Amino acid sequence: MKTVNHWIGGKTVEGTSGNYGPVTDPATGAVTTQVALASLEEVDAAVAAAKDAYATWGTSSLAARTAVLFRYRALLDAHRDDIAALITAEHGKVHSDALGEVARGLEIVELACGITTQLKGELSTQVSSRVDVSSIRQSIGVVAGITPFNFPAMVPMWMFPLAIACGNTFVLKPSEKDPSAANLLAELAAEAGLPDGVLNVLHGDKVAVDGLLNHPDVAAVSFVGSTPIARHIHTTASANGKRVQALGGAKNHMLVLPDADLDAAADAAVSAAYGSAGERCMAISAVVAVGAIGDELVARIKERAEKIKIGPGNDPASEMGPLITAAHRDKVASYVTGAAAQGADVVLDGTGYTVEGFEDGHWIGLSLLDHVSTDSDAYKDEIFGPVLCVLRAETYEEGVALMNASPFGNGTAIFTRDGGAARRFQLEIEAGMVGVNVPIPVPVGYHSFGGWKDSLFGDHHIYGNDGVHFYTRGKVVTTRWPDPADAPAGVDLGFPRNH
Repeated sequence: MKTVNHWIGGKTVEGTSGNYGPVTDPATGAVTTQVALASLEEVDAAVAAAKDAYATWGTSSLAARTAVLFRYRALLDAHRDDIAALITAEHGKVHSDALGEVARGLEIVELACGITTQLKGELSTQVSSRVDVSSIRQSIGVVAGITPFNFPAMVPMWMFPLAIACGNTFVLKPSEKDPSAANLLAELAAEAGLPDGVLNVLHGDKVAVDGLLNHPDVAAVSFVGSTPIARHIHTTASANGKRVQALGGAKNHMLVLPDADLDAAADAAVSAAYGSAGERCMAISAVVAVGAIGDELVARIKERAEKIKIGPGNDPASEMGPLITAAHRDKVASYVTGAAAQGADVVLDGTGYTVEGFEDGHWIGLSLLDHVSTDSDAYKDEIFGPVLCVLRAETYEEGVALMNASPFGNGTAIFTRDGGAARRFQLEIEAGMVGVNVPIPVPVGYHSFGGWKDSLFGDHHIYGNDGVHFYTRGKVVTTRWPDPADAPAGVDLGFPRNH
């Protein structure tokens, strides 16, 4: 059986803990690979490699760093299909979704290529007699990144390209459920000329995570995952004096006003709720229909959802693949089966779905729940699967109040033809990312990604300007120089002394 090992100090390093985790093909349910799970000693080795590399990388020129990143971007572009194939094999998402993931990750590599402008400092001259004040930004050291299973290439690329462009070194701990893409990303970075130890990949479970959170040589931690784990990451790393950005879970709402284009809203709801099998923190999982449009909107969503082709991710005809594990599939199904008992109308029931010839895969169909109450489990919890809840509100104000009462505040959207209503919404809604007639408002790379409330722990969003600020620290220099005309006696710099 294939084994995925660590990448430390610029080379593959076999696991020594004796512990391995299974990696399955979600379409077949078969275990295809095992991944080495790191011990604390292996955590120490990865951090030590990063610390050693920082001694030279942290003082390297911007020109040298960006030259590597430009070559890296070209290699990633050339290997898009290879990276996407690994994602499909271990995560299960369809190839087009996997390619889209790589493309969004590449945006941040491109941002890192242009890091020179974002690392420029500031200068104020003559703040006092012959006194100038300047501010600069410098790297912080060894950074750890802990990333989720649902975007095994994109989320790591949201972190390490910016971190290393800023002069830091990086230890990536990807999800043990789909680890292979991370290794390929590191191998391509080495091929691009990234020095040994600047980017390391450490595979593991809670032992590796806690080892990084507690390690004295790790200066900062970036995390994307569920809210309970994000809270643990933030609490533990902060207690150890580390800088932390921990992005948590979500329950993203889409408000549909009576004047909205219902066809556009239904299209958006289907793609945003069921794309990537709903396994994404920016999925729309709750639609709030305002006024009398609810029944018609639900009918149009149902009509479109029933046409979605579910199958193996490597089948070009498939529009949605399986879930990552059988256990997760069963958990998602439990919300659908429990919804009716809690008062919801089950318009579409995706539980019990199978694909002919792949009966052992982690399959589930699309589920649509209508008249969902705010106290039901299907509404309160982040399901992370292809389940869409529809709630009803009589007015705009009632809908916004419902949405703002959620403990999550990641992303949200409004569908309307009214510019005034959209303007009010973007100011009044309590969420970090807002879409106006855009269902999944993931910002482009030069803006920052992050939510509010229980969707973010820490002060910085990820990538964009916030990412640069997170991976650097500011320094202010105040300088006074004597006028050259005041040089000591006997030293003639050619300046007149009659000033």
